[in-house]
Amino acid sequence: MRRSGHHLHRSHVKQGAGGLKSMMGRLSIAVVVLLICTISLFVSSTSKGGFGSVSRSEIKAEELWSRADSGGWRPSSAPRSDWPPPPNESNGYLKVRCNGGLNQQRSAICNAVLAARIMNATLVLPELDANSFWREKSGFHGIYDVENFIRTLRYDVRIVESIPDIRKNGKTKKIKPFQLRPPRDAPISWYTSVALEKMREHGAIHLTPFSHRLAEEIDNPEYQRLRCRVNYHALRFKPHILRISQSIVDKLRNQGHFMSIHLRFEMDMLAFAGCFDIFTPEEQKILKKYREENFAKKRLVYSERRAIGKCPLTPEEVGLILRSMGFDNSTRIYLAAGDLFGGERFMKPFRALFPRLENHSSVESSEELVENVRGVTGSAVDYMVCLLSDIFMPTYDGPSNFANNLLGHRLYYGFRTTIRPDRKALAPIFIDRENGRTAGFEEAIRRVMLGTHFGGPHDRVSPESFYTNSWPECFCQMSPKNPADKCPPDNVLEILNGQLVESQSENDLDVSTQSNSTTTVRR
Repeated sequence: MRRSGHHLHRSHVKQGAGGLKSMMGRLSIAVVVLLICTISLFVSSTSKGGFGSVSRSEIKAEELWSRADSGGWRPSSAPRSDWPPPPNESNGYLKVRCNGGLNQQRSAICNAVLAARIMNATLVLPELDANSFWREKSGFHGIYDVENFIRTLRYDVRIVESIPDIRKNGKTKKIKPFQLRPPRDAPISWYTSVALEKMREHGAIHLTPFSHRLAEEIDNPEYQRLRCRVNYHALRFKPHILRISQSIVDKLRNQGHFMSIHLRFEMDMLAFAGCFDIFTPEEQKILKKYREENFAKKRLVYSERRAIGKCPLTPEEVGLILRSMGFDNSTRIYLAAGDLFGGERFMKPFRALFPRLENHSSVESSEELVENVRGVTGSAVDYMVCLLSDIFMPTYDGPSNFANNLLGHRLYYGFRTTIRPDRKALAPIFIDRENGRTAGFEEAIRRVMLGTHFGGPHDRVSPESFYTNSWPECFCQMSPKNPADKCPPDNVLEILNGQLVESQSENDLDVSTQSNSTTTVRR
């Protein structure tokens, strides 16, 4: 855990601690997103009377509908020490191609902004790979609010939508970026040496592919807070995505609390995990073929994988966990999932336990949703609904970028409750049940779940990702024991804006002086 050298980043409007908490549940998504993604860079709400990561002797389902105990921590990605605006002249242009799905690309965008800051580069609006995952051509403009992205990061990096042409000797010339393949989890030193050298030589570089190409653990809290500013404030979805999400959440909220579950019981994840034996021979052939075509060859034994918690939870196992924790069949559940492999026979036991299951299609049947329900837009809608649900439960948060990013976003968004099953600890309990040893089953489940945290502040321990848990770097306290954790001043936005205006004025003066000097010479 890092506590040294806290610097200064972006800002938020201060809210009353109790007022924002009570207000959030009633606000429409559009307003909530506006608060958490454009204004609230500085301070967010603190929860009162929650449970969080404190010691517990029992689980009460009714308490889980409240937010976790914040321990006096507030989300804050604002700078805490000197954070000068980007220089008027950069070292060149940085282009990146973000591959993977929506949330893998989201992390890559955060890394691209940080890389641009590190190299004093002008960032070209990131390119989203249309071929590697969704087979869509939405691009950055089709998913995110570009104007908000550029405006929110104006104190951090210069951003352009494309590399401009240059004029040399009276002729227009295009800058051709030099293509580089960054090492996986490259250290900062790679960007300040190899990448920067090529940028200065060619005027622009194109980093491709750009997934997991910058180390997550960086011993510089200011750099980490910049990642949070990008992830939780600059990257705001387009209005049509927020509009569909708002409609779904409003309809779910009309009937009280609701829980969202990322049911990762899909072909790609099952093939990746190597968990085949519970399927029919024909289904196993499909999974094995998919694995051979998409993943490296590896010896996988189902019984061994299952025993160490490497298999995704089945829908029935998810239902049994929730029932053991005290949730009854009146619980309303929103399912964020693609096509469940194995179909209805795996959903039937879950539906018997929790009949009030919904997804975006069952809640909202508008023409706009039907047109946008699949692909990256459908994933974005699921993301927003899960972000704003009272409780979120991932069923396989290992390599799942969707679940990991949501866990981090919900932590930052006021310590919203999460239920994270410990699959390794739960595996022997489920295996015993399958073998007829059912005595004490629910009590055993509860004991395991008592050992987990439910969305409160907690240490980040490998392999947990920074994007899953940005505490403590992106959080602060008004009265901290450690001075490094103190919240930035209320006027931090004014300070940053003043620095930016001063920098621009100095540049205008330099340009004017050069112009006058040139005129004098010509005369």
